[in-house]
Amino acid sequence: MKKNIIILMMVVSLFSSGMLFAQGQGESGADKPVKIGITTPSADHGWTGGIVWWVNKRIGEYEQKYGDKFEFTYVTADSSAKQVEAVDNLLSKGIEYLVILPVESAPLTSTVKAAHNQGVKCIVVDRGLTDTSFGYINLAGDNTMFGEVAGEWVAQQMIEKSNGGNLVVMGGMPVEIDKERMSAFFKGIDAEPSIVNLMGKDKYEFANWSTQKGLEVMETFLTKYPHIDAVFCQDDDVLTGVLKAYEESGRNDIHTFFGGAGSKVVIKKILDGDPLVRATVTYPADMAAVGLDYAVDVALGNKSDDFHDKNTLTNVVLPSVLITEENAAEYYQPDSIY
Repeated sequence: MKKNIIILMMVVSLFSSGMLFAQGQGESGADKPVKIGITTPSADHGWTGGIVWWVNKRIGEYEQKYGDKFEFTYVTADSSAKQVEAVDNLLSKGIEYLVILPVESAPLTSTVKAAHNQGVKCIVVDRGLTDTSFGYINLAGDNTMFGEVAGEWVAQQMIEKSNGGNLVVMGGMPVEIDKERMSAFFKGIDAEPSIVNLMGKDKYEFANWSTQKGLEVMETFLTKYPHIDAVFCQDDDVLTGVLKAYEESGRNDIHTFFGGAGSKVVIKKILDGDPLVRATVTYPADMAAVGLDYAVDVALGNKSDDFHDKNTLTNVVLPSVLITEENAAEYYQPDSIY
């Protein structure tokens, strides 16, 4: 009898030890942080400066909210080669999620696909990849809506303030998103026969999304065209240079200037009732942070990870919103660098 009791006690002891060991293993696994890697271009101009600011802000918010539940590693890169290296380093750290705004699409495509093939769930922001045959989130702004919103508003203002009149137009660079924006913009303009594009139907100059280039192109327009009613330059950084050229010219013929993307400088002008700058359109500078939100939501189980196993991308589109005096306060972020 004593022998049976001793054996039973040994079995119970071993079973209890096993349970404690398993419980310890479970707790250790549960305490292991979810590793998320983020990489974007360096802050080489206003909009990417905003991208960097928003990502850092969001990481801080998540660290405060979740403590050690997540481990974030954020790397910026000023070239595609450096970003490829950055992704390789993130993979060596054992990341489970990759949020990337590529410096350039083509050079990063194979790198992102390699990460996917290793089981990393990928969220690609703004600049899509050249290979869409594997499962990732493609999160981007709505460039067609961007152009439509701008074109309709500029056309309306020109009708109201000058019965149509003379328009000059600047685009960004010769890339696909520029084509999408400008094609949609000109639909709104071309619908009003009283509006004259001084450069010719659907024609425009590239300003390279640059303040300095915007100033130079506007100086040329002011020299070439004796009367202009409105200017569309597609970008709020460019608009800064355009306004400087106009101010230095001493002219007072232009009643409407419209940039785009929603910088805090331009939104503040709208809030202050600037008579020349009364609206802009969003192209969210927080979209990489929104990509990070997506990764966190998947990790928390708030969103599905089914996209990873698909044979094609899953599109997530962020709408472009017209900002006017009525809603500018909602979008004004005075602490942002953009």
